[in-house]
Amino acid sequence: MCSVLGLFVQQSDPRLRDANVQVYIANHVTQFDHNVINLLTSCNTPALNGAPGFICWSRGFMELGVTGSRAELVDSLKAYSSHRENPPLLLFPEEAATNGRAGLLRFSSWPFSILDVVQPVALQVQRPLITVSVADSSWITELLWTFFVPFTVYQVRWMPSVPRRAEELSEDFALRVQELLAMELGVVSTRLTAADKAEHMKRLRHTSLLRFAPASSQPLAARPRMPSSLPGVGSFAPEDVRITAMAQRVKEVLPHVPLDVIRTDLAQTNCVDTTIANLLEGRVPFFPESEAGADLPAPSTSQAAAASGIQGSVAVPTSKPATKQFAKSPVERHLSLQERKRALYDYARRAG
Repeated sequence: MCSVLGLFVQQSDPRLRDANVQVYIANHVTQFDHNVINLLTSCNTPALNGAPGFICWSRGFMELGVTGSRAELVDSLKAYSSHRENPPLLLFPEEAATNGRAGLLRFSSWPFSILDVVQPVALQVQRPLITVSVADSSWITELLWTFFVPFTVYQVRWMPSVPRRAEELSEDFALRVQELLAMELGVVSTRLTAADKAEHMKRLRHTSLLRFAPASSQPLAARPRMPSSLPGVGSFAPEDVRITAMAQRVKEVLPHVPLDVIRTDLAQTNCVDTTIANLLEGRVPFFPESEAGADLPAPSTSQAAAASGIQGSVAVPTSKPATKQFAKSPVERHLSLQERKRALYDYARRAG
């Protein structure tokens, strides 16, 4: 099977492996680390995730029949280790695979609650063409890539056994072994956990989905601001024509906003709704233009313009929202601004 998969395993002096140790602690690089170390010495790795059955057995995991908490798992492993005829346990305290080049994830403390002596195993993996571990990929994908690449080299180094110090907590014991393994591998001992990695991958998936989702289906706050690529005046490129068309739609809703301000913000947001929200909420400063029949003051921001020239109680309009007189009370100005916003949003939805 190693020949078919192209696996080549190297190990340091096998005499460093302690025959009396019942728990091996290794860093986690690939989905097949336990299979490789099992080629060098008989050991068992309990199945922590995934449904039990044929797949679990075929991958070389040991089924314990424990589906509850980590405390139940530790009790089961203690009972297993109490029988000296059983093979040693091979545990991966990181609980998630990494590429092994930057650092170690924070070790969980439960593997160090089983026995008072463990033996660290430093594992390094190299392969040509592609990385040895792709984040968020399944074990089937990793298996197919192992078939595809010419070879994969596993280097296993046995380190001296590490006993627990007097009255040392499992968390401190785990941290000490993590530091020793990090020094052996020449990487950083981080405080990031497997849960942090899972959260990071979730954010990456969410970002990639937003990148390819239509702009109209994204919430306003989630839409990324696009880099400005607005052509100069007089250019009739398709992008400029599209920006101009969107600017006219915004101008119909906010006639007091200068057209060049609208075009500049549209070049960044690429969305009519986002630009309207930016202008209404004062994120884009501008000097308002005078409308027919109403002279508006010229404050420095759109929020001040809305407070000084477009206030008043507004019903849901059938055409463009009407401009009202400047309210004397700050409370009235705030309320009328909110009503004006709602009216403008309603008009923008109908116009769109």
